[in-house]
Amino acid sequence: MFTIAHFAINADDLPATRRFYENVFGWRFSAWGPPDFYQIRAPGGDDPIGALQHRRELLSGQRTVGYECTIAVPDADPVAAAVRAAGGRVVMDRTTIAGVGDLMFFADPSGNVAGAMRYDRTAE
Repeated sequence: MFTIAHFAINADDLPATRRFYENVFGWRFSAWGPPDFYQIRAPGGDDPIGALQHRRELLSGQRTVGYECTIAVPDADPVAAAVRAAGGRVVMDRTTIAGVGDLMFFADPSGNVAGAMRYDRTAE
């Protein structure tokens, strides 16, 4: 399981982005608040861990692009396969960071980039 305090995913295509995260990580979505806003819950969890919302401009003339987080996973390779199968793309193949673990980066269907890390302090 992973731990993230809060994050927001800004998306142009909410249905495709929602399906992507449902298929890759098993996240659950529920409508909440304004139109085109969903709370995200982890499988088996009741508390929201983040939000999916329609892309917006927080700064005039600059679309909010992406979010930054790394999701803890038991193995990066199956995540890469799931990303491809769900319509995303791998933007950095798995690499080992000594003393940290295996990291890969992917993009979802809306172009948001995130990392998936198998944490392992003994990694070389």
